[in-house]
Amino acid sequence: MAINLSKGDRLDLSKGLSKVGVGLGWEPNEGESQFDFDLDASAFMLGANKKLPRDECFVFYNNQKSPDEAVESSGDDQTGGSSDGDDETLSVDLNKVDKQVEEIVFTVTIHDAETRKQNFGQVRNSFIRIYNAITSEEIAKYELNEDFSVETAIEFGRLYRSSGQWKFEAMGIGYKGGLEYFVNKYT
Repeated sequence: MAINLSKGDRLDLSKGLSKVGVGLGWEPNEGESQFDFDLDASAFMLGANKKLPRDECFVFYNNQKSPDEAVESSGDDQTGGSSDGDDETLSVDLNKVDKQVEEIVFTVTIHDAETRKQNFGQVRNSFIRIYNAITSEEIAKYELNEDFSVETAIEFGRLYRSSGQWKFEAMGIGYKGGLEYFVNKYT
């Protein structure tokens, strides 16, 4: 049975789990914008210094696989309305993650938010879920309930190593800025 997480909750993933899927979903509010909501899921693989060990450790729609082949993106869903579940997925093989990577932060940003005058306050039913990529069994889900009325970028959650074991933390931290905000933060 899946666990519903709240902001700040942590979950131990060390119980025989080797491959996880990180699914992200959202629905735009009807009539909120004349443009589609193009939300982009990304993964930042960080070292002990909270920075990318190299640029290729940033996995997103233009770099869909990490150099160690541990993290892979499903690609870019440009509308968020084409599925009943996950709009974008990041797959993680925990056994392949480079030893210098201490955490993997999962972000969601709104593409071209400033030009389109969009923010997360215009999006509903946003979530991140962790599931066993081998069995498809959902392990945990974090639904973003906060009203991010000016934010255009969110750190949804992170996988991190603790005493050699993988854990997940639900973050839900919003920022004003786009993908470039996270690129600047983590490089």
